[in-house]
Amino acid sequence: MSYPNDVPGYYGPPPQTHPNGTTILVLGILSLVVCSILGPFAWVMGNNALREIDESGYYYENRGAVQAGRICGIISSVLMMITVGFLVLAFGMALVFGGLGSGA
Repeated sequence: MSYPNDVPGYYGPPPQTHPNGTTILVLGILSLVVCSILGPFAWVMGNNALREIDESGYYYENRGAVQAGRICGIISSVLMMITVGFLVLAFGMALVFGGLGSGA
């Protein structure tokens, strides 16, 4: 059976996939679940990838994955900064009030 040649023509370049998209998403998710040290890496890599995507002018099919990994990295980085701030505050309070090493 033969079909008529009514198929739409070529409407531009096919969608591309950014090579670091999956890496950024995995780093972002791992930074929330396993190790928050990975958060800043996902954040920076996501910013760079989004800049490359926006400057290229092409349609990238994994732009959403890059954005999701970047946002996970931002959330993880903020949570890590809050945690470090509380730890510094707790150790500072312990030193000021003599909770650590008051041998007598």
